[in-house]
Amino acid sequence: MSLMFYSYPSCSTCRKAKKWLEENHFEFKEIHIVNNTPTSNEIKQMHENSSLELKKFFNTSGKKYRELGLKDKLPTATEEELYELLASDGMLIKRPIVTDGEKVTVGFKESEFEGTWIS
Repeated sequence: MSLMFYSYPSCSTCRKAKKWLEENHFEFKEIHIVNNTPTSNEIKQMHENSSLELKKFFNTSGKKYRELGLKDKLPTATEEELYELLASDGMLIKRPIVTDGEKVTVGFKESEFEGTWIS
């Protein structure tokens, strides 16, 4: 199974997730989430394939999120507006995102990776 691994190289969580994927012998294509930000359609597809709320795709601890005051804007925005916002800047997206085109994980928790990618 080959995975798409959207990450940011200086992100420690991304490095932990990458190490986990390598140690568990997964083939994956690493994509720099800032240089190659997913499109709004790609984000929409990943969101629909996940069981997550759309707000879980936002990097809520990021500087950009705070600068744009998104905490107050998210509740009233439409899904389409949120997809466009996420696609506008890779730094707004929680990382890493791992997908095989059907399943999706956002962020890195070893137990979630094991449950999603091993079982």
